[in-house]
Amino acid sequence: MNKGFKKYIPFQQIDLPNRQWPTRTITKAPIWCSVDLRDGNQALVDPMNLQQKLQYFTALCKMGFKEIEIGFPSASETEYEICRALIEGGYIPDDVSIQVLVQAREHLIRRTFEAIRGAKNVIVHFYNSTSTLQRKVVFHTDVQGVTDIAVEGAKLVRKLAEEFDGDTNIRFEYSPESFSGTEPDAAVTVCEAVMEALGSTKENPVILNLPNTVEMCTQNTYADQVEYFITHLKNREAAIISLHPHNDRGTGVAGAELGLMAGADRLEGTLFGNGERTGNLDLVTVGLNMYTQGIDPELDFSDLPSLRAMYEHCTNMKVGERQPYAGDLVFTAFSGSHQDAINKGVHYMEESNSPYWEIPYLPIDPSDVGRQYEPIIRINSQSGKGGAAFVMQEIFGYHLPKDMQPEFGTLVKKACDDAGRELSAEEVLDVFKQHYVDVPRKYELGQMFITELSGHDGSDVRFSGTVKVDGVEKQIEAIGNGPIDSFFKALEQIGVYGYHFLTYSEHALTSGSNSRAVAYIRLQCPDGVARYGVGYSHNINRASIKGILSAINRVEAHM
Repeated sequence: MNKGFKKYIPFQQIDLPNRQWPTRTITKAPIWCSVDLRDGNQALVDPMNLQQKLQYFTALCKMGFKEIEIGFPSASETEYEICRALIEGGYIPDDVSIQVLVQAREHLIRRTFEAIRGAKNVIVHFYNSTSTLQRKVVFHTDVQGVTDIAVEGAKLVRKLAEEFDGDTNIRFEYSPESFSGTEPDAAVTVCEAVMEALGSTKENPVILNLPNTVEMCTQNTYADQVEYFITHLKNREAAIISLHPHNDRGTGVAGAELGLMAGADRLEGTLFGNGERTGNLDLVTVGLNMYTQGIDPELDFSDLPSLRAMYEHCTNMKVGERQPYAGDLVFTAFSGSHQDAINKGVHYMEESNSPYWEIPYLPIDPSDVGRQYEPIIRINSQSGKGGAAFVMQEIFGYHLPKDMQPEFGTLVKKACDDAGRELSAEEVLDVFKQHYVDVPRKYELGQMFITELSGHDGSDVRFSGTVKVDGVEKQIEAIGNGPIDSFFKALEQIGVYGYHFLTYSEHALTSGSNSRAVAYIRLQCPDGVARYGVGYSHNINRASIKGILSAINRVEAHM
């Protein structure tokens, strides 16, 4: 057995005996900050060029982001020039703050202040690593050492902001990088020293960003860390608590949600979770998670396919098929039981006129994010009666009777097995036509006349017309208590016996005066099996009669 697991040190839990976050719920949207153009961009094989960043920035503004981290202008000449292009080109709306990241190092900070000249609203985001491991392995210093670095950086950004020319509104953000790997008391100590150096007040608060730079534990422990930090921080009202979750353990969204419950005010992340290693917090997922709980996320996700297309074009990354809300298959059901439940949910919504979304297996209405209903149910050998019926109704407008759905579902499943693959919607329709419409026609309706008989109570009618039998035209006529009853009696004249009418339903296939009706007729057949037939016509009586012959022809074709 592999004993490699023994080399890993379990994460130290937080001593927080009176934690409050487990009893809280999220009731409002946080302050959002997109870091797509910096953290997401630095993780790309080929970083975005100016035009791609402009396209991405414009899309973020359109979505409603008011805080956007545009880059690390002191990191390279390219990053510097992109920052200048955004400012000088007039691309930044007056109500949007651009955020620029910089290490707490003097020459980098000074270069960053040069880059933001002329901007209206700027967040200068400075950081240094404070974690136990980085202090030991990278910096060879103690808590006081990393505190000194942070304080010197804070003093310099404050000084440069006070000396800054123009009307730029400058705010500050500080990150104790690798907060999740920093002792809670040490994180508090460093951040309090930064707040003091910045002169933070309730009226001019600093953003204290607590990065889960590398996920190192279960997210309940991260929530403990956040709550510990908040409850032990002096002058809490002078700070906006921000979170920057990563996704190393696949729980970035959970970390963000529990962190908000622990008292955080703000979230940093990227669209679709792009970022180093396994990525950043996916802002699309966490925002739409709120949406499904009746909370306005205050971001516009109504055209998710366009956002996805923009993201894939600008980053050369791909959104996975199972990516929450945005993947190709997230609104798709193959399983028969899932399809049946979705189909019944759609009918329930139509019949109940409920103001609430109540469809099993679909936590969100696909149309709310710009997705279509067409691919929700896809048909393969695992599908059931409800799936085939859903496709027929939602795509082609056929409302198959409930009793007909198992019969049709069996035919579709056999077609899948024969093909050895998924069937397209058009192929499902072809199965329907093959077995109910285009069956071999021993009996074929010609002319027909339905006449209400005078002198009666109005219920008796006469059917008269012609039916071809193996291509030979026969004249038939009979009286019954309705069009269907009179037609059955007329069929006896050409030797058709043993069929009994069971149920009938019909509807228009399209709207308007020229619409065709479709009729579904269920008959008890001579072999004791109930079968459906389908008929079409602009005349509902003719559609019903053709439906009867469809069922009879289906029996005759297999005798």
